[in-house]
Amino acid sequence: MTVQGFFSARTNAAASAYVMPRIAVIGRGFSGMMMAIALLKTVRFPFHLQLFDPNSSVSGGQALASGHSSEILNSRVRDLSVSAGDPDDFNQWLSSNAPFRSAVPAAIPGFLQIFVPKSIFSDYVYQRFSEAFSSRRDVAVQVRSETVFGLRRVRGGRFVVESDGAGNAPFDMVVLATGYGIADWEAQASDLVTVPTTVRARRLVSRPHTILLGSGLRVVDRLLQMRENGYTGQITIVSRRGFLPQSHTRNNADPVFPADEMPDKLSEIVRFIRRACEEAEANGQSWQSVMNGLRKHARSLWRSLPAGQKQQFNRHLRALYDSHRNRLPEALHVRLNQEMAEGNTLLRRGHFIRRTPTGLVLRPAGRQETEQLYADDVIDCRCQAPDLNAPLLRSLIDAGLAVPDELGLGLAVDAAGALEVNGRSTEGLFAIGPLGLGSLPDIDLVPEIVTQAYAAAESVAERFHPQCKAV
Repeated sequence: MTVQGFFSARTNAAASAYVMPRIAVIGRGFSGMMMAIALLKTVRFPFHLQLFDPNSSVSGGQALASGHSSEILNSRVRDLSVSAGDPDDFNQWLSSNAPFRSAVPAAIPGFLQIFVPKSIFSDYVYQRFSEAFSSRRDVAVQVRSETVFGLRRVRGGRFVVESDGAGNAPFDMVVLATGYGIADWEAQASDLVTVPTTVRARRLVSRPHTILLGSGLRVVDRLLQMRENGYTGQITIVSRRGFLPQSHTRNNADPVFPADEMPDKLSEIVRFIRRACEEAEANGQSWQSVMNGLRKHARSLWRSLPAGQKQQFNRHLRALYDSHRNRLPEALHVRLNQEMAEGNTLLRRGHFIRRTPTGLVLRPAGRQETEQLYADDVIDCRCQAPDLNAPLLRSLIDAGLAVPDELGLGLAVDAAGALEVNGRSTEGLFAIGPLGLGSLPDIDLVPEIVTQAYAAAESVAERFHPQCKAV
């Protein structure tokens, strides 16, 4: 589907006198849509934009997609603006939304500290995209529902996008906004495990049992949705490290962090942060404020660590860090704790080995022997690192246009998302959002994706502006 940017005759005549850069964005989740918004608002000369995604509808990726309109985002409104330099933009949008304002009267005159459903945030993002697009009469946008399986550089430093659709003219710039792999848990939720007759007979006289794999926000979303939909059976959460998301505070939790110089060894850094949390709570603040303050130091801290210490962090501390970084709204955390306290939901720490027709095989933490867990259904809610052997990423790596980051979590990128090989940027190629999580430890969060998208758009404007002259 091609949507012309409401070209006027005057604009068409002007545009024809310029070399119009062609830009491809692969992925239409939040990272892809944010990149499109940033380009439309930052690149002030005519260009052609193509958005690739095999889904015929725009799902919004993990940040926006939700099968349930009530599913709540885990970030406050204050952290979700898509407007550069205007952190109040989402709050203002909500304040002008009469149906929302009448439904949430307690938050008037502002909504900065509240948590909203994903569907509301999705409406906001796509309205801002529509507004940015409608204001650009000199831009054409084409949406292609195709799977991209390769990318190759051709003469002149341009790129050919190889997809399962019709041929594409070369692009001057390509942005990978494919997020990171995740199990298709919505589909799995509807697929009951085939259970042998003997086990099925036992299920007729015992409580139904479902196993959820994972420890992050998705596993909590799935748990609470199942309860809301009337599921009364036993639920077991299987987590390798045994951590579940912690709670946001009731209050703002404005960022605080010690002014002391940070240590340079991982073990000392951990003690430093723990001590900072203890001191904050002793002073009437919260550990959440310290974790919010840590975000301002996360990238420089990460870059300073040797590769061995980064690997150590990834093996032993990332799950703990993520449980304190990706937090639940307080009300949802209370519901989670109630589930655990009443025994309706159990947390098992261990390593998932494989699924079986009657459940799964688990190696409990601290033990060598395995254990069979029986269940009527097993739902995988784990986030996975990007598959570096997927055809698209493999084509980039094999061509020397990209390299895995040093932890193998994704692709090596700089702060603006430019792909890096041996410390040098690959001109014209960007990876926005979670694909760069091994290089930028916070790039799966909305504010950081927004900042990165605008930085990448600025790079585009600087690179192509000299080309946009009369020919």
